Amino acid sequence: MKNKFTIFATLTFALMAYGLYQALAVAPTERTMGDVQRIFYIHVPSAWIGGLCLAVNFLASLVYLLQRNQPLGRKADALAVASAEVGVICATVVLVTGPIWAHKAWGVWWAWDLRLTTTLVLWLIYLAYLMLRRFSPAGNAPLLAAVLAVFSFADVPFVWFAIRFREYRGNHPKPVFGSEPGQGLHPAMLKAFLINLLSFTLFGILLVAVRYTLERARQELQERRLRIALDPEIRAAQEVTR
Repeated sequence: MKNKFTIFATLTFALMAYGLYQALAVAPTERTMGDVQRIFYIHVPSAWIGGLCLAVNFLASLVYLLQRNQPLGRKADALAVASAEVGVICATVVLVTGPIWAHKAWGVWWAWDLRLTTTLVLWLIYLAYLMLRRFSPAGNAPLLAAVLAVFSFADVPFVWFAIRFREYRGNHPKPVFGSEPGQGLHPAMLKAFLINLLSFTLFGILLVAVRYTLERARQELQERRLRIALDPEIRAAQEVTR
């Protein structure tokens, strides 16, 4: 298992390095914005992974609510917190790289554009999710967080469709794919983008897997401590050895 993880991680980092090389050195410079447009190759894949992680968080939270007293429920809760943390990290990258790009493209660091506003709201909601897990009473935290996650996911479609409404007149660019002829990406740009999209997806899976493993280990340790605390024979043996 360890060897498989090492191979997967090595291939992921190698693909990320190749993708960044394609984005920074091979893909042509965009005529209007210049080199700052290269943020696109990080900004969009980060947004994709963030949305994917929050979708996983939503599904895992649903499973937890249905199976919270079963082993599957505990595994689902571990997956929910792992995907939420990675999703928040990716959303943070989006909110940092976006204004850098916007300052060059729009002349301002931030505009209350529909896509930007819904993304910020989504980030704040899932930040609240993580804070709820951290500061709620230990027994109630998973349940309260799962309920919040299920309702919070309603904002994700708004983020996705924000620039796809026909009436949209905001600053954020329209989708690259499915655009009118002559408005798509240059082939070299498209290649760099797809490589980075794949590498970031693999990297997101890697991060979620590592965080899930750590959370499962924490759960098992907590359960072991609880069994020891409730077992009088084990407590008596511990008292004798002291």
